[in-house]
Amino acid sequence: MRNNLRVLRAERAWSQAELAEKLGASRQTVNAIETGRYDPSLPLAFKISRVFGRHIEEIFFDDAEAGADAAE
Repeated sequence: MRNNLRVLRAERAWSQAELAEKLGASRQTVNAIETGRYDPSLPLAFKISRVFGRHIEEIFFDDAEAGADAAE
C-alpha cells in the first residue's frame, strides 16, 4: 500500500516525532508507514485520517490503483 503521509506531514512542517505524538504512536512507526515498510492498522489509519482532516482514500492507496492511474 502506498501513501502520501510524508507530503502531508511536510506541508504542516511536522517532524515524524510530532506526528507520532499526535497519533499516540512511535516515530519509528511513522517512518515505517511513510517508507511503505508497514501498513497501519485500521484504527491507526482512521487516526491519521482525522489528524489530517482527509478521507483515508486520500492518504492511502493500493499499489494496483496507483499503477492503473499512471497508465491512463
